[in-house]
Amino acid sequence: MTGTSRDDIPLLLRRAGLRVTAARATILDLLRTEPHSDAESLARAARGRLGSVSTQAVYDTLHTLVRAGLARRIEPGDHPARFEARTGDNHHHIVCRDCGAVEDVDCVVGLAPCLEPDSTHGFEVDEAEVTFWGRCPACRTTAAEAGA
Repeated sequence: MTGTSRDDIPLLLRRAGLRVTAARATILDLLRTEPHSDAESLARAARGRLGSVSTQAVYDTLHTLVRAGLARRIEPGDHPARFEARTGDNHHHIVCRDCGAVEDVDCVVGLAPCLEPDSTHGFEVDEAEVTFWGRCPACRTTAAEAGA
């Protein structure tokens, strides 16, 4: 969904076979503007725009958007699941092992699945998920100030 405008969201939802609702449109727009957000953060932001939306409705909407291919769920280790609207390009992520900050990392090869396993065990591979781990600049600064 990269490069779309807020006005395109109803069309994207309809093309995916989904009914356009305020919650779906809002959450999809939030994923576009606040990538790598967790469900709780999205629920707070959605409430700020809509006034009222249950946390369960946010989870249901996220699962619907992921199933429809309009959103992607990433699960960075011990951190909460994150969601983003950047789909279909097989990019990867770098995650701060301290604070859980997540950034996109473009695929080195450029074409899905980006990597070839030594054996597919009969699977037809169409995507590779790579997570790079490290410390973000803010956590490195904090650690240096603390003498770690």
